[in-house]
Amino acid sequence: MHRTFLAVIILLLTSGFITAQDLAVLKYKGGGDWYSNPTALPNLIRFCNKNINTKMNDKPESVDAGSIDVFQYPLLHMTGHGNVLFTDDDVENLRDYLTSGGFLHIDDNYGMAEYLPKELKKIFPDQELTELAASHPIFSSAYKFPQGLPKIHEHDGKRPQALGLFYEDRLVVLFTTESDIGDGWEDPEVHGDPESVRQKALQMGANIVKYAFEN
Repeated sequence: MHRTFLAVIILLLTSGFITAQDLAVLKYKGGGDWYSNPTALPNLIRFCNKNINTKMNDKPESVDAGSIDVFQYPLLHMTGHGNVLFTDDDVENLRDYLTSGGFLHIDDNYGMAEYLPKELKKIFPDQELTELAASHPIFSSAYKFPQGLPKIHEHDGKRPQALGLFYEDRLVVLFTTESDIGDGWEDPEVHGDPESVRQKALQMGANIVKYAFEN
């Protein structure tokens, strides 16, 4: 973990705010439903605590993109179906968070891909989202996905993509699209996915958690 970010975590630990490993849902402006998939992260957290020995709180918190509270979490999760807007304060805060060792996973719940790239461009204006090779460590950090990001739900007949932004050769933003892995984390009755599909989604989610916590 980056030293600057680790120093922030240690400070917060000694203040009694958080555990060393935790994640939060990122709240953003623009009208997109940042609160979608309410059962997804609790299920992923339970899976990770059981299978990859994390010790996360069962109920994830929600934090505003412009709040200093983002620095309490090594991993932020963002999702939704529509518009995304980062204000100047959001951009500055998220840039500081990501360049200090934080990690942002954005899972397109269908409809974000139209709006997200221009907002990420505000944070890292010199970068474009780049597709990760299947050999990237995030696809094997806990469970092996030799073909890369798994397909969980069908939307437009497109292949799943894992796109990234980097800071000093470290992956700091992961955008998963045309996969909808967050839907696969939800309670079984929400989407009616077979258990084999849910397991693929949860295992890939565990890979993201493990990678974010350890890099």
